[in-house]
Amino acid sequence: MGCNSSRLERLPAVALCRERCKFLNEALRQSYALADAHVAHMESLKTLGPALLCFFAHFEDSGETNSPINETKPSLPKSPPPRSPSSSSSDSDAHVLLHSELEAEDVDKGFQVFPSFSEFSLADLRAATNGFSSDHIVSESGEKAPNVVFKGRLQNHNRRWIAVKRFSKLAWPDPKQFADEAWGVGNLRHHRLANLIGYCCDGDERILVAEYMPNDTLAKHLFHWENQTIGWNMRLRVALFITEALDYCSNKGYPLYHDLNAYRVLFDENGDPRLSCFGLIKNSRDGKSYSTNLAYTPPEYLRNGRVTPESVIYSFGTVLLDLLSGKHIPPNHALDMIRGKNIRLLMDSHLEGNFSTEEATVVFDLASQCLQYEPRERPKTQDLVTTLSPLQIKPDVPSYIMLGIPKREEAPPTPQHPLSPLGDACSRMDLTAIHQILLMTNYRDDEGSNELSFQEWTQQTRDMLEARKHGDLAFRDKNFRTSIECYSQFIDVGTMVSPTVYARRSLCYLLCDQPDAALRDAMQAQCVYPDWPTAFYMQAVALSKLNMNKDAADMLSEAAALEEKMQRGK
Repeated sequence: MGCNSSRLERLPAVALCRERCKFLNEALRQSYALADAHVAHMESLKTLGPALLCFFAHFEDSGETNSPINETKPSLPKSPPPRSPSSSSSDSDAHVLLHSELEAEDVDKGFQVFPSFSEFSLADLRAATNGFSSDHIVSESGEKAPNVVFKGRLQNHNRRWIAVKRFSKLAWPDPKQFADEAWGVGNLRHHRLANLIGYCCDGDERILVAEYMPNDTLAKHLFHWENQTIGWNMRLRVALFITEALDYCSNKGYPLYHDLNAYRVLFDENGDPRLSCFGLIKNSRDGKSYSTNLAYTPPEYLRNGRVTPESVIYSFGTVLLDLLSGKHIPPNHALDMIRGKNIRLLMDSHLEGNFSTEEATVVFDLASQCLQYEPRERPKTQDLVTTLSPLQIKPDVPSYIMLGIPKREEAPPTPQHPLSPLGDACSRMDLTAIHQILLMTNYRDDEGSNELSFQEWTQQTRDMLEARKHGDLAFRDKNFRTSIECYSQFIDVGTMVSPTVYARRSLCYLLCDQPDAALRDAMQAQCVYPDWPTAFYMQAVALSKLNMNKDAADMLSEAAALEEKMQRGK
């Protein structure tokens, strides 16, 4: 069942705050009140009680709780040696490599656990990109060794969005060399990178697979924006995050980054800037490391055609100029503009003066150091981090707010079992559709759960049913706050228990942006009717709203399985 302690123990301890614990503790109190009022449900409540206690204890502040659950950090898995392309399988399931490179500091700070590196089958990637459809193309580049990046979605249980970079065979004729390059970069894992999560080396195909970043490139936000330009504080964050990515790669033995520019900086689902992992691998075995105009190319590369760690620093200097000016200005031209003049001549006019001259001067001075003609005079990656870190004056403001994009609300992945209309609506987080379905279902699932004797039929009961009636009318008319008030009057009397009322009030709470209370009601609906799929579906939506997506997916799968079981039993 959905309320077992093993599932609850998997919930992340940082996911809910103390206010949520208060809501759920209130749910526990009401559970036992319901038990007194309705003896027929006592056994299910007794079963649920310990699980709820376990749930509440798990989310209490670790400094003030006697929780029986010990919060543990995930252990860092060990990485097996790279696999050769000859070990490729035609099976649709990818071969999985767990990483030793998951940063301990990332785990301590509560950052995401990254997907493992996988060897994908060509069939998987064809399915993910609809046969490498031109409609899925994100970018194209290269002349002698053309490559195309597609947006795709894996068709397995997690339905992950991916970026698929497809090379021609001419770019990497030796499959082992390509696989070795991919496995090396695939071992890197950092929250400032759009990480490489797999590759495919099947026949003539040479493909890299990375995390997909849905919110465009830095170039789009700087040079081709529509509604608003990227703000100054966000530009400073971009600069710092790039340097943190470069510093991490350098410390892990990957100091070379090919053709660093504003198109290589991507924004993830939360609006955080990340550096594309594709730049850690050249576009071809013997290809150029720079595809941009020679005006932006490090001078030493023009002399000998080689990329060095210092070349990467030079390229970062050009990105700093982009951030300052909002234009892709050749370095020499930008330096000429500023010598002996006011830095405001260089600054992006679309900022409308909303920047600190002192901070801009620090950034320009750093760009000037990066663009030194002599490579040995350029700063190291750690120097870049040290210089840019003190400029971050709004570290607690989420990137999506600074970037001006909506907050992500991720729907739970689709379960393996077939979905009913309600299940499909919940998987899509379509609250309007859920509302219509609950209206149509009415109180059909409450039949037999509230048989009142003549003695129990009192004026109080009539008032309670009247409150439910008013709640139903408000629910029908989409007056959700009134509906909450009326349903609460019905529930507070306690003479009757109705899983449908809890489900409806749960949806009302969701529509009023109160996912904590919605989760409480959905759990109460399960209390009253332990095998009711609707209770599980509503928990899935509430958990997803609370960004507890793994648990939302588990709950959605349980609901679909219960629904399928009920259909077979008819």
